[in-house]
Amino acid sequence: MTRLISRRTVLQGLGASIALPWLEAMGPLSAWASQAPAANRTPMRMAFLYVPNGKNMVEWTPTATGADFTLPRILQPLAEVREYVSVLTGLTADKARPNGDGPGDHARAMAAFLTGAQPRKTAGSDIRVGLSVDQAAAARIGSQTRLPSLEIGADPSALAGNCDSGYSCAYSSTISWRSATQPMPKLNNPRQIFDRLFTSGPDANRVRADRNRRSILDFVREDAAGLQNRLGINDRRKLEEYLGAIRDIEQRIERAARLPEPRRPNLTLPTGIPRDYQEHLRLLADLLVLAFQADITRVSTFVFANEGSNKPYPFIEVREGHHDLSHHGNDRTKLQKIGTINRFHVTQLAYLLNRLKNIREGDRTLLDNCMIAYGSGNSDGNRHNHDDLPILLCGRGSGTIRSGRHVRYARNTPLNNLWLSMLDRMGTRVDRLGDSTGRLGELT
Repeated sequence: MTRLISRRTVLQGLGASIALPWLEAMGPLSAWASQAPAANRTPMRMAFLYVPNGKNMVEWTPTATGADFTLPRILQPLAEVREYVSVLTGLTADKARPNGDGPGDHARAMAAFLTGAQPRKTAGSDIRVGLSVDQAAAARIGSQTRLPSLEIGADPSALAGNCDSGYSCAYSSTISWRSATQPMPKLNNPRQIFDRLFTSGPDANRVRADRNRRSILDFVREDAAGLQNRLGINDRRKLEEYLGAIRDIEQRIERAARLPEPRRPNLTLPTGIPRDYQEHLRLLADLLVLAFQADITRVSTFVFANEGSNKPYPFIEVREGHHDLSHHGNDRTKLQKIGTINRFHVTQLAYLLNRLKNIREGDRTLLDNCMIAYGSGNSDGNRHNHDDLPILLCGRGSGTIRSGRHVRYARNTPLNNLWLSMLDRMGTRVDRLGDSTGRLGELT
């Protein structure tokens, strides 16, 4: 009989530490809020994915509500995971509105998205907004995992400068706030994220120095071999697949570093990693999956592009800048191109969801045990409106969310009511967050 091992077992080596996914040898996974020992409960995870500049809402919003809605053009890439996706219509980020502060909707859209707080209009160091929902969770459950939270994105965070009508760049490039005055900069380099997940301790620098010659798996090989001898056939296969996924990401990071930069279109490109954008997003998604699978963290934010991004998308035949197109003036050609960008982003969401769906955790999948919120702090980029936001809630929250529906809420229902409901499911109940007025109904 296979001897039980702790849920907190890690593979260790010189400066490296690799957390493990759930294995049968760890004992049965129990449902959310069960009475099982805390170390062996099914961990609930939540992530917040952000895309800039709003949507082509006509091609985003289903016409029917309930479970029998048809996926509009932008959402069609989600067909394979449709039963895990809820479209939530009618939610509002009131504190992204001017409320007397004049222009600056892009900066406010991102700063208020997870905080529900009005950002102070300043381009100086006296920035102030509010605690974000991810950090509210991290403050309460972060001690249970190696990393309290993980902040990633395709564009870097800028903490100084004027990026939008007198608003600091911190507002339009940072979605996570540890406090009203402390933004949490995101990592956009996959190598740095990989190192953060898997290297630590006094010998971590040596591991990083050796990474061009050796896989991180080399540092834990002896520990892994010892564990394999204690596992049954199913667990051995699962561990091999997990370690193989780690090695695959290593190789993709190394390959991306070697490839030459693509030819730049005749446009000013945003700063960041100047390589294949889709591969960049998928590497980040795979790293997020690993972090959740191994319970390295249970809370993450993932920004596809900073708010107001004018990134072009020539690889999907959209050569104009995204922000420029979002001011479409109801031009049909521009709206069609905005919809094409929106669909590309949803395709990357579908990639992440399918990766989560294909990982088993007991009699469920990793996606069953997740809450993945996806959306933008702008609705129609041309109007700069912050009501009726494009919001998806994906996953089943360990059985606490009835997914696969289109739910329409009353006009001006605070977006932060959704965040409160998600915090409840993480076991981190708070009375109020930002401009919340209560819990969001109709999720179960």
